[in-house]
Amino acid sequence: MPELAPDAGRPGVDPAVLEFLPEFVQFARTVADAARRTSLRYFRAGPELHIKADGSPVTVADRETERVIRELLSRSYPRHAVMGEEHGWTPSDQPYTWVVDPIDGTKSYLAGAPTFGMLLALLYDGTPVLGIIDIPALDERWCGVAGQATTMNARPAKTGSCTAVEHAVLTIISPDKLEGGERPAVHALSRLARVHRYSSDGYSHALLASGYVDMVVAVGQQPFDTLAVVPVVEGAGGCITDWAGEPLGLDSDGRILVTATPELHREALIVLRTNNDTRK
Repeated sequence: MPELAPDAGRPGVDPAVLEFLPEFVQFARTVADAARRTSLRYFRAGPELHIKADGSPVTVADRETERVIRELLSRSYPRHAVMGEEHGWTPSDQPYTWVVDPIDGTKSYLAGAPTFGMLLALLYDGTPVLGIIDIPALDERWCGVAGQATTMNARPAKTGSCTAVEHAVLTIISPDKLEGGERPAVHALSRLARVHRYSSDGYSHALLASGYVDMVVAVGQQPFDTLAVVPVVEGAGGCITDWAGEPLGLDSDGRILVTATPELHREALIVLRTNNDTRK
């Protein structure tokens, strides 16, 4: 019996859904295995590069990996909705939605860096109940499930114990991604933190879930960047919200705060709110 996470039974998760999660977890692991094989086949092999309309890079590996994932989803759960970074939205009238980022960290992937990942989330009525962060080249996989403790390669994962920004190891998004009004808020946190570095990919969140990073701050995030992270971080004892302290969902504004402890989260939210010039 898996150890219960600190947020077990959190509001918004229908207890009836928890009964069916083992089936979905096993399936998600199968999907992650297939995605891993596909992305590694192209890794460091010079995959063809294209630039999307938003200026971000995409390769044949991104598209082929998502195609493989969608094929498995359509075969096993044809009535579930799917949202993917590369192939868009497949709607459904069912309460289940799979959210897919086939290669998170495409720039790292293109540079031959092994920290790219695959993010897979399952939502029930908009609430993330299952999340996988898979790092194929490093053979590392985090799995978060509502009501259970997060695992990394089947071993328990736990966030660190940092409770104050001044003691935190902080990972922040690259400054060139910040809008003018967001810069003072992020810079305030980076000045206060003990250490900061630039990154906002899935691997940063995974490292937080295992206690190596204390806080991640990012903007401009899409659902496929963040929703798989929610069960992983919460099941490891951490907190993840938008900058207003609200839970993340399909309609979130893309600004996220992830922390190792509730105390650190409360303090970081105060810093963000005090210095954020884009408050509504």
